[in-house]
Amino acid sequence: MAIEKVLTQDEIDSLFRNLRDTGPESDPYKHAQSYDFRRPDRIAKDQLRAIHMLHENFARSLAGSLSAYLRAYVIVNLVSVEQLSFMEFSQCLPSPTVIVALGMKPFDGNAVMEINPSMVFPILEMLLGGGGKAAAVKIDREITEIEQSILEGLYWIILHDLKEAWHMVTTLSFSIEARETEPQMLQILAPNEAVVAISMEVRVGDSVGMMNIGIPSIIIKMLRQKFDQQWSVRKSQSTEEEQARILRLVRSSVLQLDARLRGPKLRMEEMMNLNPGDVLTFDYPISRPVRLEINGQLKYEGHVVDTGMKRGLLLERFIDPQD
Repeated sequence: MAIEKVLTQDEIDSLFRNLRDTGPESDPYKHAQSYDFRRPDRIAKDQLRAIHMLHENFARSLAGSLSAYLRAYVIVNLVSVEQLSFMEFSQCLPSPTVIVALGMKPFDGNAVMEINPSMVFPILEMLLGGGGKAAAVKIDREITEIEQSILEGLYWIILHDLKEAWHMVTTLSFSIEARETEPQMLQILAPNEAVVAISMEVRVGDSVGMMNIGIPSIIIKMLRQKFDQQWSVRKSQSTEEEQARILRLVRSSVLQLDARLRGPKLRMEEMMNLNPGDVLTFDYPISRPVRLEINGQLKYEGHVVDTGMKRGLLLERFIDPQD
């Protein structure tokens, strides 16, 4: 038979006394966090930092790829990574401009990539054989279909480097699904839907323009676990176990050691006149240290010593390559 617990009057009074003495700081409502129902896809700040690092790598890679493609020195700098509504993102874009809607397979939904006209027209000039210098008169018109087709190679390079940058987190295949010149005409997301806006400054010679990428926040949230795994892998790579593993891999490497006595210089004519039996005077003092090169890189200084029936080099000083 179950025994019922009956509270005494003193226990009841003590319980109410404790509830009455509880301060306002223990009120559970004080720990509530504000939630904006208009933006249900807010992502964590640590994930935004990871996206920032990812696109910093993308900027460095894209600078090299565009430099080779345009045969000019290109600088790409990551300006900002922030979360906005799609309406706010669209309102920040110039009009007219160059906008493409990007598919993000295997995920449903579209991203947006915009390149300012101040950058597009100088690139078009370079692709058509010009110098790509900044025009004295600002070009303020829509891009033509012929110019769109010329930019296909530029799109391919940008999306290829973007795919490689995201490969650190997950496999994404970017493809162009639509093109527009007016930001308001690209209705691929709801106005209140949150996007992660990535802004980059592209500099080619005297021409400077912005490239903006908007990725739906809902897709970023779906990849939260992927970001966490990638971050944990990066942290594990700096552990002592990882350093020991790398050391084991390089222990069997073969190095070329050269200890050379730097002798006098000869003219080509004198070298061609050398015959068997000729003696060359190196004029190398015994007190001067011999320099040791490892794989062609100067690393040590030392002196020649006897090691049984052979000669050896006694290392005396490490040479810092920065000295």
